[in-house]
Amino acid sequence: MDTYDLGALSTFLSVAEERSFTRAAKRLGVSPSAISHSMRELEEAIGVRLLSRTTRSVALTDAGERLRSRLRPAFTEIDGAVSQVAGLRKQPAGRVRLLVPRLAVNSVLAPKVGDFVRKYPDILLDVTADDRRMDIVAGGFDAGIQFGEYIEKDMIAVRVSPDLRPVIVGSPAYFQSHPKPKSPRDLVRHRCINFRHGDAGLYRWEFEKGRTSLSVAVTGPLIADDLDLVIRAAIDDAGLAYMGEDKAAPHLASGALMRVLEEWCQPFPGFFLYYPSRRQQPAALSALINVLRL
Repeated sequence: MDTYDLGALSTFLSVAEERSFTRAAKRLGVSPSAISHSMRELEEAIGVRLLSRTTRSVALTDAGERLRSRLRPAFTEIDGAVSQVAGLRKQPAGRVRLLVPRLAVNSVLAPKVGDFVRKYPDILLDVTADDRRMDIVAGGFDAGIQFGEYIEKDMIAVRVSPDLRPVIVGSPAYFQSHPKPKSPRDLVRHRCINFRHGDAGLYRWEFEKGRTSLSVAVTGPLIADDLDLVIRAAIDDAGLAYMGEDKAAPHLASGALMRVLEEWCQPFPGFFLYYPSRRQQPAALSALINVLRL
């Protein structure tokens, strides 16, 4: 037999330490007959007699004494491991694996990560910046951050950013040679910089005005999955770009970029931290949620 019932081995250890089926039964909260039955099955499984029994006493055989001496440190180690893990419910400690799209790294995580590390020095925050929309459970992550619209309904979601507002921008030089679009449909006649968001493919530019919503598949000279490159290309007259208002703000203020179709660009729900369940939530994850939530 390659494996043995840990429960039976634990029962044997109690009998070995108490030297009595009755006292071991009281310690474990079971009947003496259940103890006797368990020990008989264990001896049959191992093929060696472990206990010498009389109506008055229980003693260990040589084999039983050898087994007891090896089991006690092993079970002490098991008890210590379980106690350490159970302590994570109360003490914010251990590793938290977090999946974050690159768009959220600077806007959501970076401004608060220093505060988090100082408050919780016993937590190791393990961050993976990846734009793919992965199954966080299958990927071994404790939580993720994503746009609210992309989060599955069976996840618990906590808002970690305000609503975001998109902008359509181009350089002054670009608009010297191209008329400003008056409607999203005019974009098909413009050079546009496409953004690839992870494995979701090219992002269709989304617009809303009153009760009208539409999305436009744009074309142009550049496809990128890095927002800094998109911004640089737009400043250098490569075409129109679609991005968050917060990313465009300094370039709008400096005059490097100009905004168009503003009335079609309405706010939308921003980023949320999401995770599978509230049940027995580790204290380390709770600490991260408390720091990041709005």
